[in-house]
Amino acid sequence: MKTIRMIVSLLICVLLCASSALAAELTLTTNGGVEIDLSALLHRDEAAPTAVYFISDITPESLVRAYQALGVELPGKVGVKLSTGESENSNYLRPALIGDLVRMLDAAIVECNTAYGGSRASTAMHLQLAKDHGFTDIAEVDILDAEGSMELTIEGGNRLSVDYVGSHFANYDAFLVLSHFKGHAMAGFGGAIKNISIGFGSSTGKVWIHSGGTRTSGSIWGEQDPFLESMADAAKGVDTAMGDNIVYISVLNRLSVDCDCDGNPAEPDMHDVGILASTDPLAIDQAAIDLVYAMPDSASLVQRIESRNGLHTLDAAEAVGLGSRSYNLVIVE
Repeated sequence: MKTIRMIVSLLICVLLCASSALAAELTLTTNGGVEIDLSALLHRDEAAPTAVYFISDITPESLVRAYQALGVELPGKVGVKLSTGESENSNYLRPALIGDLVRMLDAAIVECNTAYGGSRASTAMHLQLAKDHGFTDIAEVDILDAEGSMELTIEGGNRLSVDYVGSHFANYDAFLVLSHFKGHAMAGFGGAIKNISIGFGSSTGKVWIHSGGTRTSGSIWGEQDPFLESMADAAKGVDTAMGDNIVYISVLNRLSVDCDCDGNPAEPDMHDVGILASTDPLAIDQAAIDLVYAMPDSASLVQRIESRNGLHTLDAAEAVGLGSRSYNLVIVE
C-alpha cells in the first residue's frame, strides 16, 4: 500500500512539474514583472522560420547575450546605428547600457544629421552632443552624412526607387541596428524600420522619405501614408544593400509616446518590457508591437501608434518584401 501511495505521489509530482513547465512555456515575464500570455502575441508562430529572441533583463550583459543569441559574427568594419538623443531628457539608450556590446564589436557609433533643426542639425553640433551624452567615451562617432549622400537602389518599392543615405555608409562592412523602441509624434512608433530608413537617411534622404519621394529639400511635412510607405521602401533599400551583414536589437524600455528626437518627451506610463534581437527588421518590429499591445498598461502608446496609422508601416513593409510579420519567439533565459 505504501508503495502504491509513493507511486501515485510520484505521478502527481511529474504531472504537476509538466504542467508548470507547460505554463512557463506559454507565458513570459517582462522586465517590469508583468506576465504576458504568449497567445496574446498575434503574429507569434512556433513554425515560423524567422526567430526573434527575447530577454527580460535590460542590462549591458543582456545586450551582449541578445547579440550572441543570433549566432552571427558581423564581419569587418562594424557600425552600430542608434539615436544619440536630442537632449539629456530624451530616452535614448545610454552609453553605460550599450558600451560593453559596442566595445565587444570594436564598432563605431553611426548616425546622420537631422532635417528639422535642433541639436543635431549640423555635423559639428551633432558630434558635440554625442560627446556631451558620453558616446565618444565608448567608441568613435561617425556622422554618416558629414560629406553628403549616396544612393541605394530600391527594387519593387511602393513609393521610392532610390534611397539617400549618408555617404559614409559605404565605409562599413556590417551594421548592428540598435533601436530604442518607443512612440513617435509622426510615425506612431519608432523601432528597427524607422532606424534604418529615417535613421540612415541623410538630411536630404529624410526629407525625401517624409515627403513620400516628392522632394529632397524643404519641409519634412507630407501626407501620412506615403511617408509610412516610404519608410518601408527605404528600409528595404538598406536591408537589401547589407544582405546578411546587418542585424537588429531593440530595447523596450522607457516606453514614452515620444521619440528620442524629442528634447522634452512625455514621461512613460507603462512598464519596461525587455530586449529583442533578430536578423529581420519587420519581424522584430512586429514582435515589439505585439508585446506592447499585450501589455495591460500600454493604452497611451497604443493610442499614439493608432492615431498616426503607425501599423500601416508594417503592412507596407510586408508588401514590399522587407521581411516576415510572423516570427518564432525564443525566450533566452
